[in-house]
Amino acid sequence: MPTIGETVSDLTLRFAAAGIDNPRLDARVLTAHVLDLPPEGLFSRAGDPFPTAQAAALDAVVARRLRREPVSRIRGFREFYGLDFQIGPATLDPRPDTETIVEAALRLRVPGKAAQILDLGTGSGCILLAILSAWPEARGVGIDLAADAVEVARGNANRLGLAQRATFVQGDWCEGLIGRFDVIVSNPPYIPDGDIPSLEPEVCDFEPPAALRGGKDGLDAYRALAPQFPARLEAGGTVLLEVGQGQAQDVAEILAAHELPHAAFYEDLGGVTRVVAASVRV
Repeated sequence: MPTIGETVSDLTLRFAAAGIDNPRLDARVLTAHVLDLPPEGLFSRAGDPFPTAQAAALDAVVARRLRREPVSRIRGFREFYGLDFQIGPATLDPRPDTETIVEAALRLRVPGKAAQILDLGTGSGCILLAILSAWPEARGVGIDLAADAVEVARGNANRLGLAQRATFVQGDWCEGLIGRFDVIVSNPPYIPDGDIPSLEPEVCDFEPPAALRGGKDGLDAYRALAPQFPARLEAGGTVLLEVGQGQAQDVAEILAAHELPHAAFYEDLGGVTRVVAASVRV
């Protein structure tokens, strides 16, 4: 009977042989997931025999990871901005780079002043809910075309105690939307269609295709969104858009052509310009 520590070591070798990045981390996290332990809890139990009753469950999650299903999808949730979010087949798996848009939004906060925030293509609701968690005066609306994503976002709002300040609805961008907002955020699809098959399997095989496909040059969503923003932004309001590498200037020009002159660029932790900010001309 292998010990828990030996089980982690064996999985590390199997994941490494399969070309999986961070094989030991994945082995630890998945073993802990099956044993219903925090990953750090494995250290004190490394010498314990791996429970026979959990062997089949471990085999099942290992098989999924070897098919390159992301660990976060196997577990069903992802940590984002220090919060745990449920994810599902209709939602993107939130990435650390996307925290850049949360940080950019929070720079706009005026303590004590209420604000209305709109999140377009909300997915799991992670951007809007992360903002609301740190901006107690704000309220927000999240919109997604996928009904399943909307249900996931509502569930996340309930779990995080933010349901009273966050509304999630199904819709096609701003279509049928009433009212104006102080801040609009969005992480729209921006991968050029021709690049998707070459992405790592964890992305191209498991992310919802509609959340990736940005058209021939990756900019279709920005062209569709830009004309809708002026009517949905309050005077002096700001739109914050996540963009792909090398797209920032093109997106800024699209926005400027619709009376939304560039306000700022924000870089992610890797130094990539990840967010374009623009404001209504007043």
